[in-house]
Amino acid sequence: MHPACSPAVDLSPARPPSDGRRRLLKGVSWLTLAPLAASLAACRAPQPPLRVGSIVFPGYEFLFLARELGLLDAGELRLVEMTSSVDVLRALAVGQLEAAQLTLDEMLSANAEGLPLKVIAVLDISAGADVVVARAAIRRPEDLRGKRVGVEQGATGAVLLGAMLQAHGLRADEISKQPISLNTSAEAFDQDRLDAVVTAEPWASLLEAKGAHRLFDSSATPGLIVDVLVARPATLQARPQAVQALLSALFRAQDHHRRAPDVTAPLMAPRLQVRPDEVAAAFRGLDVPDLRHNREMLQPGGLLLQGAEHLQAFMLEQRLLRRTVPLADLVDARFLPQP
Repeated sequence: MHPACSPAVDLSPARPPSDGRRRLLKGVSWLTLAPLAASLAACRAPQPPLRVGSIVFPGYEFLFLARELGLLDAGELRLVEMTSSVDVLRALAVGQLEAAQLTLDEMLSANAEGLPLKVIAVLDISAGADVVVARAAIRRPEDLRGKRVGVEQGATGAVLLGAMLQAHGLRADEISKQPISLNTSAEAFDQDRLDAVVTAEPWASLLEAKGAHRLFDSSATPGLIVDVLVARPATLQARPQAVQALLSALFRAQDHHRRAPDVTAPLMAPRLQVRPDEVAAAFRGLDVPDLRHNREMLQPGGLLLQGAEHLQAFMLEQRLLRRTVPLADLVDARFLPQP
């Protein structure tokens, strides 16, 4: 313990100070007390790490790469891997996380349910990485009538599935939805329990290699699926330095991967469950915006807010959102690193 935290305890009876002591106390200046104040500040318990929740997904990998590269201070920031985005949202709701990597639709759903979150960075835009794959006998989306489709409810899978159904004139009650999590989508499909699954890379490529084929993907719905880094407003107010450190590590890791993918791929492969030479393919269909692009997207009236307006309208139409969410304060770009 710091010496100033363990003062000697005087057990003698209390007595009023003498005139001399009163005069002495009157002469004590703030300058004299400054060292004592500093010592007391040192006694305060350090703040716990800012906890960031995430599932395994290529677009979310750069923060984990930052950890592997030593860009994250473990005493300040801690990454928490979870099995599903639903679990991440629950952990945010009960205060077990301060920030998270989510899709924009998941964030809108959280805000609609009374869990306020703000976008502090755009991680990626899906342009084919989110997929509906089916067995060989199912050639068209219309062939899914009466079939079993695995989808992670309350998450992006439901949005993509809704977009496919709408585009091909299908109703939600014409298919049998089976709840799965994204990281078990390939296993569920392999076990022959499902006719189709809503999945994403790298699991989509794994299933295609085994004979499944794409019925629909996010390239047909530009800007509908966007992954974002979000934080609770109270965290942004209370922990600005930690948030800045988090974003700095994110963009430094991205830059490192762009410059030296041969170095970073072996670090990313184990979590993505692929070989190092397959890491590049895991990012197929993902547009990863750099810092400059992030600044453009997050500016007032920028592409993110435009996309959020379109996405919210679609979710309300598909009954995936209970109520509208005010979008004016959706973004907080103050913590992006300087160019």
